[in-house]
Amino acid sequence: MPSAFPPALERLIKNFSKLPGIGEKSATRLALQVLRWPEGQAAEFAESIAVLHSRIRLCSSCHTFSEQDPCPVCADPRRDASKICVVEDPGDLLAMEKAGAFNGLYHVLHGVLAPMDGIGPDQLKLKELMQRVEQRGGEVEVIIATSSTAAGEATASFLSDMLAEKGVRTSRIACGIPMGMDLKYADKMTLQRALEARIKY
Repeated sequence: MPSAFPPALERLIKNFSKLPGIGEKSATRLALQVLRWPEGQAAEFAESIAVLHSRIRLCSSCHTFSEQDPCPVCADPRRDASKICVVEDPGDLLAMEKAGAFNGLYHVLHGVLAPMDGIGPDQLKLKELMQRVEQRGGEVEVIIATSSTAAGEATASFLSDMLAEKGVRTSRIACGIPMGMDLKYADKMTLQRALEARIKY
């Protein structure tokens, strides 16, 4: 059955639907919204996508997305270079920076260990992390901030063992009950991690 949409619009819908979490209905709504924009606004949107691959690169130090190398965080002399926070992806780095609670450096793995999906240690930026640690003679604390999913925990455990062999000081961010959450709604794993990460008053 032929599409009710013109080919150009159908193409945009298909491209939007390739985004994670965007189904056909959402993609259609987004495409129709773009069509309603003034031509200049739509052109700016298209151009902002077109230049991504030509302007954005990986920082040679922490491997986050950046338009400069090193990235602004790595280039900032005020950052505490004795601490490296390991995160899964650039979005996690951005979240940490928005929180404003960390003044060290970062290292982006670009994923977590997922053997069933063909993602092993060689597909992550683990070797690059070890090189950074070795360049500092091991005089650094590595803070592992991967997610509390099964894959994130497995990656944290693997990384911790790897760093322990080199005698590197390693810590793991605490996980537990989110602020404002009623205790009775917490799942078993969240409660367990909250108890393990308890602090003294």
